[in-house]
Amino acid sequence: MNNTRKPVIGIICDAFGRDGKPDRLFHGVAEEYIRAIADGTNCTPVLIPVSTNGEFDVEAYSQLIDGLLLTGSRTNVHPDRYSGQASKPGTLHDLKRDISSFTLIEKALETRLPVFGICRGFQEINVALGGTLHQELTDIEGKQDHARFLSLPQPEQYKDSHKISLTENGLLHRLTGQLRISINSLHHQGIDRLADTLVLEGIADDDTPEAFRLADPAHFFLAVQWHPEWHLKTDPVSRVLFNAFGEAVKKYAANA
Repeated sequence: MNNTRKPVIGIICDAFGRDGKPDRLFHGVAEEYIRAIADGTNCTPVLIPVSTNGEFDVEAYSQLIDGLLLTGSRTNVHPDRYSGQASKPGTLHDLKRDISSFTLIEKALETRLPVFGICRGFQEINVALGGTLHQELTDIEGKQDHARFLSLPQPEQYKDSHKISLTENGLLHRLTGQLRISINSLHHQGIDRLADTLVLEGIADDDTPEAFRLADPAHFFLAVQWHPEWHLKTDPVSRVLFNAFGEAVKKYAANA
């Protein structure tokens, strides 16, 4: 790494249409993710555009970045990725992002690049490593409505929705010093089967997985189902997550 620059964290973009023109695509992310990387990790955020032609130059991006943030999105991982049933009508997908995210996850495992996944990123990691998803949690008996605040105006959507339990002596327990925390919740999909190489770090009272890490404790590869990027300044748990990610990125960059 060039010691004159800060470590770089790549933030995966979404591909989306505007002005009623789905054939004209834009690549972008919500500003909250950019701000959380800049303020919460003391690293430089760089946006990673997604595949434009079915291909993705993962080698070029993996040489550019020292860490990877997989963001949330209004789109769902396509069910073909985990042999799921066809999506309900009206479900949004982003096949270009699927290509890019899954390729980056595979490369991160190979190079031991630090990764932090949020919401869709949480689901992408599980699927990329061989896990499966429920497409609509409210269709599952006993599951609470994890998207009940989505109809509210922003930023009210991101207020605390429910509590979760953290795994005792797990990474999140050690980072936060807590076994129960409050989180926001804006997701329809959820984990069905957790990938074999992942370890559960947090779970909702309805047994929905809410956080996991890679089983290899030496590789920072953490993901959460909620949105810590919204409350970085006011929520200690959000701060500690991004701080820990930033420290792992700096360590990786120093050894590159």
